[in-house]
Amino acid sequence: MNQPASSAQNNSASVERTRQVGYAVFLLVLAFGAGYIATHLVADLAPVREGSLFPYLMLGAALLIALGFEFVNGFHDTANAVATVIYTHSLTPNVAVIWSGMWNFLGVMVSSGAVAFGILQLLPVELILQVGSGAGFAMVFALLIAAIMWNLATWYFGLPSSSSHTLIGSIIGVGLMNQLMHGPSGTSGVDWGQALGVGKSLLFSPIVGFLCAALLLLALKALVRIPELYQEPPKDQPPPFWIRCLLILTCTGVSFAHGSNDGQKGMGLIMLILIGTVPTAYALNKAVTPTETQTFVAVANQAAATFGKYTNGVAPSANPRADVEHYVQHRQLTPAVLPAVQQLSTSLATAVGASGSMAAVPQGDVDNVRNTMYLVSEAIRLIEKSGQPAFAADDKLAIDNYRKQLDHATKFIPTWVKVAVAIALGLGTMVGWKRIVVTVGEKIGKQHLTYGQGASAELVAMLTIGAADVYGLPVSTTHVLSSGVAGTMAANGSGLQWSTVRSLVLAWVLTLPASIVLAGGLYWLFRSVA
Repeated sequence: MNQPASSAQNNSASVERTRQVGYAVFLLVLAFGAGYIATHLVADLAPVREGSLFPYLMLGAALLIALGFEFVNGFHDTANAVATVIYTHSLTPNVAVIWSGMWNFLGVMVSSGAVAFGILQLLPVELILQVGSGAGFAMVFALLIAAIMWNLATWYFGLPSSSSHTLIGSIIGVGLMNQLMHGPSGTSGVDWGQALGVGKSLLFSPIVGFLCAALLLLALKALVRIPELYQEPPKDQPPPFWIRCLLILTCTGVSFAHGSNDGQKGMGLIMLILIGTVPTAYALNKAVTPTETQTFVAVANQAAATFGKYTNGVAPSANPRADVEHYVQHRQLTPAVLPAVQQLSTSLATAVGASGSMAAVPQGDVDNVRNTMYLVSEAIRLIEKSGQPAFAADDKLAIDNYRKQLDHATKFIPTWVKVAVAIALGLGTMVGWKRIVVTVGEKIGKQHLTYGQGASAELVAMLTIGAADVYGLPVSTTHVLSSGVAGTMAANGSGLQWSTVRSLVLAWVLTLPASIVLAGGLYWLFRSVA
């Protein structure tokens, strides 16, 4: 008679021990992360000559908010990755979130940065160039706080909305409000071409998740005739070993892919913060060696000569920086643009060549050199995208090589920033996961999630996010996985809980306008107060 009670007590004690181990891991990782970040920040800032404490205070506040966004992203989005292994009893909840957090960490560490800087292209160019100004700080704080507020609100109600969707909406909100406050002639507003490309990836990824997961489950049922895969898991019993390995593998893949894609969004914003507050330390990539710097100088001079072939005899610009900035803002290719790009390229080669290396560029010139590099890179991107003028093959190769050199000097992410984001995302995974997991595991379909459904949804999510990462596109882990679960429920004939589906669709539809309004309102408020 006492055996069931004794077994329950043992299980309870085991769960408590696992929870305590989880707390210990959380605190150890937090302590290590704080120490690691502080050590590298102090080392990077040691050569900086700054007479005021204000930039450092702004740096600390902005970094905390940016890492807070990634922390919320961790428990908001990554809950989707662990839902299937928890509800199929492949892993206990505490082990699942620690495991997922670890693979999120690794995903961030190997990420390329393509997604990070792709998202930043949505921002008005004048705010990027003046990120250290009051308007720049208002932009960063507004979009991050708006994203955190919406993510926390949807998490509270257990709705798996998209952190990516939210951040994109916040960026658009800031851009629109900036344009409204300054008029269409004084600002670039939102890069709608770039926004449309990002929007397509966010829009179509859940459709891909639904259809591909449904088709994969149907193919699995036709090819793998093992009844256990398609039956409701026995209560509190782990699946057969090979099925368990499959589910853990797909959970691992989704966690890794989430880290490599979603983690980058915070990295780009942190780099903006660092450039705005302490440009002398972070505006240029000081890891570029003197040899690489000489290569940059040679490539810049070659590109300047190449641009000279296409100026059609137009006289040099009186203000090349203003001409290029106007082109990047308004996308109007006037005869003055190519001569201006040529002049700026020559001046960059001269300034960097005189310094000998990126690290040796004088402190007073760093910000100006970085902004000029950014403008020229963006101008080249837009010129090539428009196809005007039509460069010869060899000339296009030289210009492409030049743009890569510019991006290598300005679009970089220090290792400590990756570690900071990885730790924030990983720790976020370890807390607050339960609300979203319950929705994904219990409330999308009318029947319990089966092993086959969980594996199909996770595998499709892993491959979709991985492919998006390769092409530098932001996608929503939440949308892909939750729609994948819905697709498997529909394909299996399990039925959908339409009240939950309606809530998910409503959150999906409202996320963009809500985050636009929130971020735009906060930006207006901060600009009014500052």
